[in-house]
Amino acid sequence: MSRRVILLHGLWMPGAAMHWLAAHLKSEGFEPEVFSYHSVADGPDTAVPRLVALLEAGEGADIVAHSLGGLIALQALCESPGLPVARVVCLGSPLTGSGAVTGMLRWAPAAALLGRSAALLRTGISCWEGKAQVGVIAGRVPHGLGALFAGFDGEHDGTVAIAETRLPGVADHVVVDASHSGLLFSDEAAQQTAAFLHSGRFLSAAR
Repeated sequence: MSRRVILLHGLWMPGAAMHWLAAHLKSEGFEPEVFSYHSVADGPDTAVPRLVALLEAGEGADIVAHSLGGLIALQALCESPGLPVARVVCLGSPLTGSGAVTGMLRWAPAAALLGRSAALLRTGISCWEGKAQVGVIAGRVPHGLGALFAGFDGEHDGTVAIAETRLPGVADHVVVDASHSGLLFSDEAAQQTAAFLHSGRFLSAAR
């Protein structure tokens, strides 16, 4: 029986952004399902309870989430710790808070683009103590506009610093050669995602 995998997109993206990765996971024997939400107009206040309801209605699932989607997924699991989720893969998610978002909030025109997702993106999550195994994939190709607002000190994917993806309590962490949006179309990221969903660990050669 195929394992159900819920895919969540990030800020300013449609659900279709996850289709390439969904196709890869289907070829790996999973049953992907894209969860779409309005990241600016509604944000986590609407997306989290909708995701909880979706997960409660099923018999169990894993989650693969990009950027903001990873924060929404973990927030849902924090609020409803009994959800039947075994593993979560976060792709380029600023789990400890986004420096780029903090910078955007200082400039009103840019802050307006964040909508209702601003608070969760800015603060992130303090640590992970849930029962689900969480794996994090970060990118290190610095192509993106985040550096204009964040002033990154270390390696980053153009939008999120690698340091911002290192959340205490996660099961595994890996860095791949991809930009923030490129994580969704990276063969390496896709292979690492499937590996973690199968085993709870990333492929050791790339760590």
